[in-house]
Order: sequence, then structure tokens, then C-alpha cells
Amino acid sequence: MISLLSCPRCALVFTMLSFVLSRSLCQVVTEVNRRSYPTFGSLFRAFTTSSPKCGETSDSGKNIFPASVVTYSQLKSMLSNRNIQLFDVRNPDEYQAGRIADAVNIPLGSLEESLKLSPEQFQLKFEVRAPGKDDENIVFHCKSGNRSSKALDIAHQLGFSRARHYKGGYSEWAEHEGK
Repeated sequence: MISLLSCPRCALVFTMLSFVLSRSLCQVVTEVNRRSYPTFGSLFRAFTTSSPKCGETSDSGKNIFPASVVTYSQLKSMLSNRNIQLFDVRNPDEYQAGRIADAVNIPLGSLEESLKLSPEQFQLKFEVRAPGKDDENIVFHCKSGNRSSKALDIAHQLGFSRARHYKGGYSEWAEHEGK
């Protein structure tokens, strides 16, 4: 090895080869670390962002913030003031078996494509005004809150940032209404 380094040309080749190999190794290690460990930024965001109610998450694992949940009394008030766009994301047979007045049935499986319709197409299909991305009176409900939580995730992903869901669902509604 010493004889290789005594030749200037060999030493140069050896140095360049070492540099290339060490650089490649560093790039590999960096990539593995980036994929394996959280960054400072992600840890910092985790401790500085708003917190959901203790232990409350949606089925998709995303946090449901209290402002995104409508209670029975809030829903009742919104309905009496006629200040609501209520969407029932249950299946049509469930909707026909019992529903909250003025709710529009859009099954969860077709919600995303329905929210992507133009306002004109939406109105033709559902016979109600299309929800706007800034509307704060959009509420989803289902039977018990699971599907409406998923509907809320879909709506938020599509930009309906003020949409909410009635966590108690039709089950709670029917119990309070004596149905």
C-alpha cells in the first residue's frame, strides 16, 4: 500500500476513489436517516400545533379538532335557523329508513366526486345549492360518526376547510327526537 501512495499519479487516483466512495456512503446514510427518523421540524410542529380533544382521532388516524364537531344542540339550532348544508353520507337504504329533515343523501363512496362537481352539476344532481369551499355551515352526518368523520377528512382535503361533522350521527338524533 505504501508503494502505491509513493507514486503521485496512484496517490491521486486513490484519493479520488476514496472521496467518491465516502461521498456515496454519506449520501446513502443521509437518505436512510431521512426516511427512518423524524426531523427537528416535524418534531417541533408536533409540539407547537393545536391539540385535539384528549385521545380523539378519526378512523383515518387524523386528529378531529373540537371546532370540527357539531353537537346535537348546535345541529338543532342550525336546522331551526335554516343555516345549514346537511349531508347524510349513509347508504340510500339507511337514508330512506330514517333521516334528519333537510339532509341531502350523498353516500360516502361518491362524496369526493360529488364535491368536485361544478356548482351547476351539483345543483342538478342533488337539487340544492352546491357547498362553497369557505362555507362554515357544511355538516356531514352518518349513523354513528365514523363515516361522517371520513367525509370530513375528504372535504378538508378538497379545500372545504370549515366543514364539520355531527359526531353523534342519526343514532343520537333519533334518540333525542324519540324516533
